[in-house]
Amino acid sequence: MKHPFNAATRQMIAARGATFARLGAGAAVPGLKRAAVAIVLAEASDARDTALLLTLRASGLRAHSSQWALPGGRCDPGETPVEAALRELHEELGLHLASADVIGILDDYPTRSGYLITPVMMWAPPGTRPVPNPDEVASVHRIALSEIARVGAFDFVAIPESHRRVVRYDHLGQFIHAPTAALIYQFSELLAGRETRVADLEQPVFAWK
Repeated sequence: MKHPFNAATRQMIAARGATFARLGAGAAVPGLKRAAVAIVLAEASDARDTALLLTLRASGLRAHSSQWALPGGRCDPGETPVEAALRELHEELGLHLASADVIGILDDYPTRSGYLITPVMMWAPPGTRPVPNPDEVASVHRIALSEIARVGAFDFVAIPESHRRVVRYDHLGQFIHAPTAALIYQFSELLAGRETRVADLEQPVFAWK
């Protein structure tokens, strides 16, 4: 099912975001650093669907280099998750979005590497063209919402190191793992009209550090 990039789709997602019973709202978790990512909704490449923006991190980064990710990063002192997500979006992709473009916030996700990530949903204006910062982003991709909503887009596997299931998102034959896969999965569930919790979904062992 396609979701045209128009006011009706924006209103639908914003309405579901407004009624989403978010867990972890404003709560500090001992030992975890606050971080935020932007789930940016923009026009799909074929102009017939809405898409979310996904980045491939630059190979020269000290942490999680060459991995798929949503734009985002650590919150600065005194900064709210929304402020951090907007700032990181500008720093990584050159996009100037504002608080008025925020249409919802999903559950905080605790990572094995010591972060508590807040996903902030945003609606980008028509004609938005990211300009990736090469120091942080190798490339940026528009993932159509019909793609993340397809049957088989996500799967769940067991690993011997944890009793929790590892979530994976199949993107063009490549597996994207949590935290990114968990956040996209929760968004896809919201898109389908369901409230699904993801904090118990596991990351692969290589992402634990």
